[in-house]
Amino acid sequence: MIRKDRAINVLGGTLEPCSMDPVTGFFRDGHCNTCAEDQGSHTVCVLMTAEFLAWSKYVGNDLTTPRPEFEFPGLGPGDQWCLCAARFLQAHDEGCAPQVRLEATHENALDIVPLDVLRQHAPQ
Repeated sequence: MIRKDRAINVLGGTLEPCSMDPVTGFFRDGHCNTCAEDQGSHTVCVLMTAEFLAWSKYVGNDLTTPRPEFEFPGLGPGDQWCLCAARFLQAHDEGCAPQVRLEATHENALDIVPLDVLRQHAPQ
């Protein structure tokens, strides 16, 4: 049985939903919940931009093409999605990270992405 890690956000509060349309998350429950089986650490709730989606496709992770076999609808600008923490950090390092919703980003993202980096991409 897969057990979710506790649902706490990077600010220490209750993890808020990221998106129900499209339905996101490792568990496809709308939250950036995670567990030991989530090898990609899909823990950072982001707001997709055209720039980030183009960059992601360029580096080999096409997020725009639907993949029904993985319950993946394909994403567009304005969609919110639970992104892999390492991919977010890579995008940050390359200057094209999308906005982050801190209240919907799981605390386990901090194992990979420093809080100050996440805060840099949070709306003011």
